[in-house]
Amino acid sequence: MGFFWTLAGFMDQSVLLVDDDPAILKSVGNFLERSGYQVFRAATGELALQQNEKNAPDVVLLDLHLPEMPGFEVLETLREQDAAVIVLTGRGDIETAVQAMQRGAENFLTKPVDMPHLLLAVDRVRDKVRMRRDVGLLMARANPEADLSSLGSSPKMREIARQVELLASNDTTTTLIIGESGTGKGYLARMIHSLSARSREPFVDINCGGLTVAHLDSELFGAEKDTDPGTRERRPGLFELADRGTILLDSVGELAPELQPKLLHVLESKTFRRMGGAREITVDVRVIAATSTDLGEAVWAGRFRDDLFYRLNVLPILLPPCRERTQEDRLALLERLLASLWRGDVGAQPVIETAALERLLAYSWPGNVREMRNVLERALLLAQGQSSIGLGHLPVEIRRDMHLSDTKYDVLTLKEVERRQIAVALQHHNGNRTHTARDLAISRATLIKKIKLYELDA
Repeated sequence: MGFFWTLAGFMDQSVLLVDDDPAILKSVGNFLERSGYQVFRAATGELALQQNEKNAPDVVLLDLHLPEMPGFEVLETLREQDAAVIVLTGRGDIETAVQAMQRGAENFLTKPVDMPHLLLAVDRVRDKVRMRRDVGLLMARANPEADLSSLGSSPKMREIARQVELLASNDTTTTLIIGESGTGKGYLARMIHSLSARSREPFVDINCGGLTVAHLDSELFGAEKDTDPGTRERRPGLFELADRGTILLDSVGELAPELQPKLLHVLESKTFRRMGGAREITVDVRVIAATSTDLGEAVWAGRFRDDLFYRLNVLPILLPPCRERTQEDRLALLERLLASLWRGDVGAQPVIETAALERLLAYSWPGNVREMRNVLERALLLAQGQSSIGLGHLPVEIRRDMHLSDTKYDVLTLKEVERRQIAVALQHHNGNRTHTARDLAISRATLIKKIKLYELDA
């Protein structure tokens, strides 16, 4: 059972109650709390929008008669934030309630509210919302990028998998992925996107380093016609293209100081202006940032805004380098990379011979996942037409034991390496022995003997 399903069973069911009447906030809120709901309260439309964005409740109970901000405007903005809204209305406002339904409300209730009827309506909308989320996640899991087992099985990597699924189930939360160059930060960002309800919407990414301020500004936020010599037509930016999806801001620590306030504004208000434009554009985008530098130090040095850092660092994920990962984690990573490189090719995927696998598991991978992928891609090219990858297909620095791990490396016997490789292949094929034997280039009878020898059928 995946981490998401474990978390889902313990997630609080929640309601945002929006009404300018303190008596309603108290009586209805207390009733819902006694019924097992976590209740957030707001007396104004502006506060309601802030609460919804921050807490992502299952259901919003909205009174349309609010001070300062028109109720329909609040409703439309809540719907843009993908909220499920039940409208609260007076008995003489049925026509208004019908209009609200036409604008996306799930249901309407008349005041004074009948509490049992209220609870039934809220439960139904909650179930509908969670079913929609679960269906989206199940569909996303068909995507190979959503395979959490590829992260590894150590406590550290299981914790990262838990964080990934928590972020996937809360798809408005901003996160910061921290790790050395080449550790797979982009892959992790795509995994979060693929597991979330946004998986059918765009995923776009950009490296914030190496571009001029004007170029990066136009890439992120777009530009109006004739803004500069390079913009002859109105051009949308990546935030517009990623609407309802996800944007990855890689190397965010290198973001120019001139653009940091603009990014902070879009994170807080979901609005921005194109370069040279006057109109505010509203988008619904999940922002994932990645960095290989210490942003805390950059804040201390005055190179990075502290308020932007705190806004990005809501739920940080620290991705360890390959040299700090366990044997099992490296084995899972090798399996995932090899499968992704082989996907679409004809014939059985080559297996890694024991001697080669020992070297691959012992190597410290100074270039991290990026280097590992390049080594496997090279090995597959050299092993074309062969059933296995051997020592001769690996680079000389790996064959000659250069950059081998020291204290991090636990020597494995050949039998243990073989046992683990068979276990990984069986898991990959969901226990299908025929397919496993074919991939390992051994007979089915031999595989069965080894399964019994290594007690893998338990």
